[in-house]
Amino acid sequence: MQTSISFTKEQNHDFKKALYSRVNQYFSDSGLSKHNTPGMLIKTVVMLLIYFVPFIAILAINMPAWMAMILFFMMGFGIAGIGMSVMHDANHAGYSNNQKVNRWMGLTMNLIGADAYNWKIKHNKLHHVFTNVYGKDEDINSRVVLRFAYAAPLKKYHRFQYLYAWFFYSLMTFSMVFGDISKRINYRKRGITHLSVHAYRRSMAWLIFSKVFYFAMVVGLPLVFTTLMWWQVLLGFTIMHLTAGVILSVIFQMAHVVEGPEQILPDENGKLPESLLSIQLKATSDFSRKNKLLSWYVGGLNFQVEHHLFPRICHVHYPAISKIVEATTREFNMPYYVYDRFFDAFRSHVRTLKQLGLRKV
Repeated sequence: MQTSISFTKEQNHDFKKALYSRVNQYFSDSGLSKHNTPGMLIKTVVMLLIYFVPFIAILAINMPAWMAMILFFMMGFGIAGIGMSVMHDANHAGYSNNQKVNRWMGLTMNLIGADAYNWKIKHNKLHHVFTNVYGKDEDINSRVVLRFAYAAPLKKYHRFQYLYAWFFYSLMTFSMVFGDISKRINYRKRGITHLSVHAYRRSMAWLIFSKVFYFAMVVGLPLVFTTLMWWQVLLGFTIMHLTAGVILSVIFQMAHVVEGPEQILPDENGKLPESLLSIQLKATSDFSRKNKLLSWYVGGLNFQVEHHLFPRICHVHYPAISKIVEATTREFNMPYYVYDRFFDAFRSHVRTLKQLGLRKV
């Protein structure tokens, strides 16, 4: 895969101008801020409570192990909620117009065991720029025994991946919790990060410190302050991350690895056949937009088209913006993929996994 990728010059200037003008007009007419919304503050508090209240209860109340496992399970929903609804906006600079606030809220990623800096490289720099571009977008790169891209090597066992994928999905947060240090080193070797030697060493020191702090909190405190056996604490830790991994993986996959959205390949010179804007539309799908509870919990990630077009706008505005985006794409004959129901997108993802396990590009 080419290390240097370039986009085709934007050909849809009228569409782009109309879309951005209409979205800006929406905020002008409504008087709403693109950031700093009261709803985000409330959501942040709720998501943090879902994570910390069960944990405090585990530490403070002498309870049977089975009850502690239920609370660890609930913490998994808190991890996913913080990841989708809090740190995601913050690390896109969409949580607040104050960059210090965005930075601090983005660090909630470290509070749930992963790393904000690594995530911004993987998600903002690679996924959002090279959406569904095999070899660049790490979200569709093959992992262990999973094949997400038609351009990836096809193995015989891939025909069964629609059955076993869910186990590996559950390991998503484990891969970040335990793989962040090696990933930071790998990004450095590949030249994806451009930190000075001093800044790199400082970032590695912070990363190591945050990992030690996280494990001391989530594993160390229950070992010291509860009657749980060491293996019960590790079991609870595992339940928590398996829960978060399944939720996060399924939500992320249903936006790009479904029927409709395309996978884009550059030519032999590393040039992509579409502009950046066109690729965002062709490689992305919305789903279950009318489900208000789901939209609230997943941080608007079911409005993935709007998120890719306006990543710096707080996700609470995506339901309103989606009407503008859909109408404008229809007017200019641009692609706009959407699944009305959650299970429609879910079934499409399963069918796509089957197809990915049977055929090449």
